Amino acid sequence: MSGKDRLNVALVGAGMICSIYLANLTSFKAVEVKAVADIIPEKARKMVQDFNLERNFSVEEVLEDPSIDLIVNLTIPKAHAEITLKAISAGKHVYSEKPLATDREDGRRILEAAKTKGVKVGCAPDTFLGGSFQTAKKLLDDGWIGEPLAAVAFRADHGPGEHPNAAFFYQKGGGPLFDMGPYYLTHLVNLLGPAKKVTAMTQVPFPERTELSKPPWGKRVKVEVPTLVTGAIEFHSGVLCSTVNSFDVWATHLPHIEIYGSSGSLSVPDPNRFGGSTKVKKRDQEEWLEIPPMGGFMNDLANYRGIGTLDMILAILNKRVHRANSELAYHVLDIMQSYYDSSQSEKVVEVESTCKKPAALPLDPVDGEISPATAYVL
Repeated sequence: MSGKDRLNVALVGAGMICSIYLANLTSFKAVEVKAVADIIPEKARKMVQDFNLERNFSVEEVLEDPSIDLIVNLTIPKAHAEITLKAISAGKHVYSEKPLATDREDGRRILEAAKTKGVKVGCAPDTFLGGSFQTAKKLLDDGWIGEPLAAVAFRADHGPGEHPNAAFFYQKGGGPLFDMGPYYLTHLVNLLGPAKKVTAMTQVPFPERTELSKPPWGKRVKVEVPTLVTGAIEFHSGVLCSTVNSFDVWATHLPHIEIYGSSGSLSVPDPNRFGGSTKVKKRDQEEWLEIPPMGGFMNDLANYRGIGTLDMILAILNKRVHRANSELAYHVLDIMQSYYDSSQSEKVVEVESTCKKPAALPLDPVDGEISPATAYVL
């Protein structure tokens, strides 16, 4: 790196996910965490105390502070666009939790505003940067299963009833598609490239849910978004993928993601994690072969949330494209909204946006690139 070798970062939103972001961001050499802000000051104050930071700030103070280079937006989904646009207006880079926004219009406003202001926007998930998934990407790119022809992606449980703020999972910006879909769709685009068209059907099997996380216990929550979304994607590469996203399933043995090629099959672990077993079965093999991670962030049990932010910061400092970028995040948002459009219109829907497949992580440490060898403070 030349010149400035780190960026000053502030986190906005001190909810459940904030602590793991802070644990990781405060350990990265290229990151200087300056502040945590939340509309509830006590929540921000606790994070500041837990991680021995200088002080907590109000959201307005963080956005107005000229020393802050980048905002990590950890607010609830329906606030993502508002906070991101305010930060961009203040001339700051932004890395947002998923989804980028809750509709295409706000997503486009974010992309246009960032271009106008000359700042960068990144967006979770960054789990596709984990060692198991980078290994899967290399196996595909190296032709281990031949030409990819078809795929499946399944995410099914009975919803986040015990989350401290479970109600928002059943409001706009929530539901299984917008909550968990970004993990699966981001991984699919990372492996197979951009989507061309989708078809989908949706249902709301349970019109009310029970709030279990806090008093008053047993409060009924109205479901405002589909909780069962099933459909198919045709990728520009020609691969056809069947998908299920559900908050209505009590148990399942379905795989997370599998890709079927002309000479074998690839099984990918849970996209909500950074590790797990990547398996291949070629047509002449009797058993699945488990492939150990070839490099990168490899610990099966570790939660590396924040490495997407780190990759973005290193990209800004070294003038390259970051991997969890706004074009990828907008394309995923566009796919998700196309699912809803298809269900409502009962027609196949063309996905208007596109993006490039994120670059693979280098197997060996490279200056200005993200790797465990270069990430952490010694």
